Amino acid sequence: MSAIAVKICGLSTGPTLAAALDAGADLVGFVHFPKSPRHVDLPLAGLLSEQARGRAGRVVLLVDPDDALLASVIAATDPDWVQLHGCETPERIAAIRRLIGRPVLKALGIATRADLASIQAYAHAADRILLDAKAPPGAALPGGNGHAFDWALLAGADLPEGTMLSGGLTPETVGDALARTGLRAVDVSSGVESRPGEKDSSRIAAFIAAARANRTVAAA
Repeated sequence: MSAIAVKICGLSTGPTLAAALDAGADLVGFVHFPKSPRHVDLPLAGLLSEQARGRAGRVVLLVDPDDALLASVIAATDPDWVQLHGCETPERIAAIRRLIGRPVLKALGIATRADLASIQAYAHAADRILLDAKAPPGAALPGGNGHAFDWALLAGADLPEGTMLSGGLTPETVGDALARTGLRAVDVSSGVESRPGEKDSSRIAAFIAAARANRTVAAA
């Protein structure tokens, strides 16, 4: 069985990025969204992206970006992936892929079984799907709220290859999440923080170790 792919998102400092890289993260994410406590401006995002070049896939997270912002982000960070975490439609995602010439990771909020209905339409437009807990009503952030959704909702679901699980994962819960869902890729942000926006290097290492310890676990 293939190894578990791990993405550490919301990295904003050189030392915590180094911790993720040294621990073997497959993907590292930088958030460019001013409302987020994990927001990094484009000059800093560019420096972090360069630090990670050749060591992990570099992902820049955006929320409903317009074409001008996309062009600025690509020029400043040269990312391997762009993650879309807003209300982008499949049509908009297809247009973004054409514009930037990079693969797109699309996050979808999940709260009920009905939320799974749109996955296939998005899977045809995006290169990879990330399933996150749907933000609570009135939340300022579309993700990174530290909430998990009911993983049992995924039982029997027809999910695209490479689907990534996110939402409230921690070093203590990621093993159970992988075993219960059968997914082979996970994403974490708030679950490896000491406070919102401040990554904890020891928790980053613990998360990656816990996920990799389950690389041969089959779905329960």
